[in-house]
Amino acid sequence: MAIPERVPIVHEPDYRTDTIGSYDQGQFFGSVTATLAMGAGDDWARHKRWYAVLHRFDRDGGHTGSEIWFAGTSEQEQASIDSARKRLDAWLAELPGREFGDIAIRLFQVEADGEVFGLVDQSADYDADHAEFLPDELGFDPPWDGEYDT
Repeated sequence: MAIPERVPIVHEPDYRTDTIGSYDQGQFFGSVTATLAMGAGDDWARHKRWYAVLHRFDRDGGHTGSEIWFAGTSEQEQASIDSARKRLDAWLAELPGREFGDIAIRLFQVEADGEVFGLVDQSADYDADHAEFLPDELGFDPPWDGEYDT
């Protein structure tokens, strides 16, 4: 079973997909997430970078734009997370007609600070049909019911 044209994603309050849904112009996926450079070693806290992210999509799930804001590193992890959350909350508050709920979006990717953000086909890496939401590390597989693995 190939990756569907639109990958469903289930809204889970108080968990990893609690800030997804629809608004007047389409759909959105918001998150506070981190990247970690390969080979960071013992100095990993300096290389783990926290972001506020808001991806927007049209009603058919096509990507229309992204806001990606660097909040800080894990050297000051809680402050970085709190800053990112505050920024994400402000962006979400600005979405007219916002309602949290399930979404269905097409594959897409954008790059920021040399890192990939988006829903990408990683079937070759898994030797099976697989889409991964990066850098959140949410994996989607058949039966494509909106549930994900972390």
